[in-house]
Amino acid sequence: MNFSIQPQLVNERVALLPLKETDFEELYAVASDPKIWEQHPNKDRWKKEVFQNFFDGAIKSGGAFKIIDQVTGKVMGSTRFYDYDEKDIFIGYTFYGTAYWGMGINLSVKKMMLDYIFQFVSKVQFHIGAENIRSQIAIGRIGAVKIAEEQVTYFGEAPKLNFVYVIDRDLD
Repeated sequence: MNFSIQPQLVNERVALLPLKETDFEELYAVASDPKIWEQHPNKDRWKKEVFQNFFDGAIKSGGAFKIIDQVTGKVMGSTRFYDYDEKDIFIGYTFYGTAYWGMGINLSVKKMMLDYIFQFVSKVQFHIGAENIRSQIAIGRIGAVKIAEEQVTYFGEAPKLNFVYVIDRDLD
């Protein structure tokens, strides 16, 4: 299998499809809920102009996905692979519409991404906002361990404190 930072990944619950510029309005319809961003480093991402910057960074990353509900065909959110090198990669910038919270969707998405990417790297890292308790709990549930704290500069934004988590394939 050849490596792609933006493959099409599908399971019975969700499809991860490469994000395209034409997906903006559909994805913004999900992202425009302020509740999604309450614990994220940039709490204003629900505003269209702020989300536009986030979306532009997603497109430029070359590794972003829109997450589709396999039952309804509706957009559920977005995630991405980023900062790839031969040994490791990051998964992050993930958000879901509140209608999908507490349904095991994040676990399903992350498992599919990890199953794919562990064919090519031995370590996956995650940046989680220091105030994002919901995501810290979620990432711990899939076996990630906190290894550091660092300032992360998001595309077109000021640096924010993030915790760095890791899952090492060779330790599983």
